[in-house]
Parts: sequence; structure tokens; C-alpha cells
Amino acid sequence: MTTAKRIVFIGAAGDMCRVAIDRFARAAGHGAWKLELYDIRPDVLEEFVATLPVAGVTVGSFDLFDKVALRKAISGAALVVLGAGPYNKTAEPVMQACIEKKVPYLDLDDDEESTLTAMDLDARARKAGVPIFVGCGASPGLTNVMAADAARDMDTVDRIDVCWVTGDEGPVPYGRAVLDHAIRGYAGPCHTWEHGQSVIHQTFLETDVVALGNTLGDSYRLYECAHPEAVTMPRRWPGADRIRVLGALDPPPVNGIMRGIAVAVQQGKISMDQAIDFVNDVMTDKVGSPRVWKHALSGLWGTVRRGEIGAGEVLKYLAAAAGGKHPEFRGTNYVRVTGTRDGEQVVSVRRVPVSGPGTAWTDMASATGSATAAFMLLAIEGLGARSGVLAPEDWADPERFYAALAKTGGSKPREVVEAVVTPSTALTVARVGASASPNER
Repeated sequence: MTTAKRIVFIGAAGDMCRVAIDRFARAAGHGAWKLELYDIRPDVLEEFVATLPVAGVTVGSFDLFDKVALRKAISGAALVVLGAGPYNKTAEPVMQACIEKKVPYLDLDDDEESTLTAMDLDARARKAGVPIFVGCGASPGLTNVMAADAARDMDTVDRIDVCWVTGDEGPVPYGRAVLDHAIRGYAGPCHTWEHGQSVIHQTFLETDVVALGNTLGDSYRLYECAHPEAVTMPRRWPGADRIRVLGALDPPPVNGIMRGIAVAVQQGKISMDQAIDFVNDVMTDKVGSPRVWKHALSGLWGTVRRGEIGAGEVLKYLAAAAGGKHPEFRGTNYVRVTGTRDGEQVVSVRRVPVSGPGTAWTDMASATGSATAAFMLLAIEGLGARSGVLAPEDWADPERFYAALAKTGGSKPREVVEAVVTPSTALTVARVGASASPNER
């Protein structure tokens, strides 16, 4: 029998998952849910649990690849939240177990490969009556909701450009699963929707300069990358001419460095472990391996040679990095939807208007964890009403999600999402709230 108030978190010690747990607990109300936190590093969670505003939180550990242990841990739960990566290895076994045990599942997966695997489980999940909520973070997640929101401004959707930027978080190491995903995202194939069908591009080769706003300005260069939005969104908008994802790390020279080491990993010149160690060394103001630097500088020179970045900006970045200086965090999620309304072309944009010190968007974990907590709030309200593999654009109402995100992110509603629509007869300022719809004219 399902215990309605029990939520199981797998990979709870990860930075993003801890933010999601904390902000869900504070937004959902005291004593409303029994939280069970599992991780291969349970000791990391003991101090964290003491900060939560709820009682009765339990901490444990098991191997999620142990089928018996996994099923025992999730049996009877109201919801399982997967925060353990890399998702191309962890998501499928947990989804399979949740379908078998008829337990709702939610993740913050941003991996293209595991999202394709999830979609293959749709028929099984529907037959079992189990909702599998995938991609419930910032990108994918918030970006999917922004696309659904913007698409309401038009009669037909022709193009969707999903954009993300995340910045320097200071001299702190990143999780190995996060860097594994990031490095793989800078080299190799990626799915793009073109002319009504899925096609394969090579990451980083297609680039665009976008007026992102926020603190990023009106001409920020982004690169096509492998991301779930281009995999799930064609189910909602199959007639679109193009759906793609563009992303970048800030400051801009970092993209060339990541490209260089990612290509070296892809070609077998260095191992993934060497690449991850190098990135963490550089981010924590260490020298880094000279062997890996050779590939990093090759990638950086490539961005200069192609005219994507100026040599002066590169030299300035390298000098600052050598001195251990880190820029303030900058980041955003941005979605541009192009289509027609009443026979006229419409470009509708949704973007996060603020980031950095003094805002709710101070790092990648705060953005993703807050969004995951907001998706959890919406998911638990509708348990039993949905089944199958569901991306955010399939089920999350934009107004209700924005309101939940303002709550879990500690933001003012006007700081959650901003709308810019051309022509302006549709909407000029986002009105975030249960009674306000960007469709109102």
C-alpha cells in the first residue's frame, strides 16, 4: 500500500538535489511529507538534515544498481526523486524499478541519451499507470515551460531556440557526474529537430549570437549542444521547422577550453578522469596538467581563429585565472519561439531577467534545485491523474509553475520570467500569476 506522504530521494547529497530538498521542505509545509534521503555518501547528509525545517527525515545508503536494494527502498513511496548522475547510467534502472513497483518518478536529468531511453519506456509506464516526470530542472525543465508559455502567443510554431548560460562559481570543485556530462556535451553528436524530423548534428559547430539580456548583454555567443529539449519538444510541436539547444559557459573563453579537452577525450588522447581532474584543478586555482593544457589551449585557439572571441579577451581571462581572480556569477535560461499569428510572424521570448549576487540565481545548483522543488510541488498535487513519460511541456502549467518557482526560489514573481514579444500586440511585460495568461490580448 502506498504511503501518501513518503518521498524518496536518490543521490540526495548532490549540490542540486540538496537545494531541491531544502526548498521543497520549506515550501511544502512543516510535517507535510516524510523525506528519506539516500546517497553513497550518507555522512555528507547528517549536517544538512539538521538544517531542514521538518522532523523525521531519515538518511540511508544503498547501491542503486542493486535491484533488490533499490526496489526495497522505493516500495510504497509517493514519489521517487533521482538526483544521482551520470544519468546515462543511473536513470534507466531507477525508472524501470519505479514502473515495476508502480511508484511515481521525477528527475533533474539533463542528458540526451538517458532522455531517449526514458521515451522508450513511455508505453510501459502508461500501461502501469505510473507517471515518469523527466527533465525537471532549469534546463531542461524551466526552459520547457517557457517554450510552452511562449508558444501560446501564436497560432503555429515554426522554430524554438532553447538557450542556457551558467557561470563561474568561484574556487570550488564541481561534482564528477556534472563534469562528465558537461565534457561529453562539448564534443560528439547531438539531436536537432529540422524540417519535421530528428537529425544528428555535431556539437559546438553551429553557433549563434543572442540578445540574452540579464547581465549577459545583447550579443552573447552560444553553441549548439546535446540536450533533452530537442528530444522531447518535437512530441508537442512536430510541425516545427527547427528545435535546437544552444548553451555556453561564462566567461566566454571557458567554452574553447572545454571544447579542446572534450575533443581530446572523444579522440582517446586523454581519459575522462584526466579531463575532470583538469577542470576541477583550474576552477580551484591550481595549475592543471600540462598534458591536458595542450588540448585546452588548442580549443581556445580554435575559437579565436574562427572569430568567435577576441584574442584580447582570451589573454585577459588567462591573466585573471593565473591570479586566482573569479568573475561574478552570470547565468540565464532563455527561450525564443518563432511562429505566426493571424498570418503575421511573431517572435516570443521568455528569459530569466536576473542572476548573480543578491538574486535567487546565484549558481547552477540554486537555479536547478529551485526549479526541481517547484516541479515537485506541482507533481504531488496531481499524483494519480497522469501516467507515461512526461517532459515539463507535457504537464506543467506555466502560471502555476512560475508561482511555485517564485516560492521555492525566494524570488519576486517579476524576477522569475520576463516576456518580450514582437509584434508587441501580444504581450510586452510578463504577468506572472494564476490569473494572468500570456495569451490574453
